[in-house]
Amino acid sequence: MNKITQSLGTGVLFLLIVLSASCKKSALGDDPQDPSTPYKLSYGDSILYLKSGGANIVYPTVHRDGIYTGFPEGIEIDELTGAINLENSESGLRYRITHVSTKGDTTTTMVVLSGITFKDHFYYLSAGDSIALPIYNSSESRVLPLSGSTFDEGNVANGGGCSVRTDNGKINLKETIRNGVFGFPPRNDAQQTFEIKYRINDNSGKSLNKLKVLLYWYNTLADVPQYVWDILNERTAQGVFLRNNILAPGEGVLTGRPAKPRPPCVIIIAN
Repeated sequence: MNKITQSLGTGVLFLLIVLSASCKKSALGDDPQDPSTPYKLSYGDSILYLKSGGANIVYPTVHRDGIYTGFPEGIEIDELTGAINLENSESGLRYRITHVSTKGDTTTTMVVLSGITFKDHFYYLSAGDSIALPIYNSSESRVLPLSGSTFDEGNVANGGGCSVRTDNGKINLKETIRNGVFGFPPRNDAQQTFEIKYRINDNSGKSLNKLKVLLYWYNTLADVPQYVWDILNERTAQGVFLRNNILAPGEGVLTGRPAKPRPPCVIIIAN
């Protein structure tokens, strides 16, 4: 065998090794150049942060043709590119992003749009349950960074009677009632919605964020009307909302409409 033949043989062998490795890689993971490989839908991180003056449009790490959708309502997503507009979406919530390929294949991923929310909950004043706690990044186990953070910027909620601690975001429900937001005396099925603007000292760089909270008042649990139970039932059935684990009465009938995550329902029960 001469040197030229030996060199050609070595080159062919090297090419075969490279092609083999490439085929194995495509078979095992997502290859944007080969739509026949499995699609791993990802946005690079499970938590997406709104940033001041930054690019608040987040794209999938790999694009595939097809349709992208988000659930529940509240997230703005481009159905063709999968791009999420953080500025125009409800933050503090977990969303399920679904991609359906042109062949009908479906893949999903979960993302959290960073921020705070409050869970749907019954607060019993007679039992001393009178503080609504903010939940950070859609998980009760995550610690809300307080140092350098501020809540109720502009004093909008407090100015309207909703007693929000500006250093930790907690809502004092007893104080809110004393402020007269439900009237004197509070009347059954009285409701008030408050907007809370806030900045969190995290990867958002203290970007201005906001949410709305809906407060209800009832004398007893029996006074809670069916339409409120229906809201809670719909959210419970769809399984992506923070809730209080109290199910509605058996006679409740669900409408089957997509449940909206906002505003969270803070339901105050006197006795």
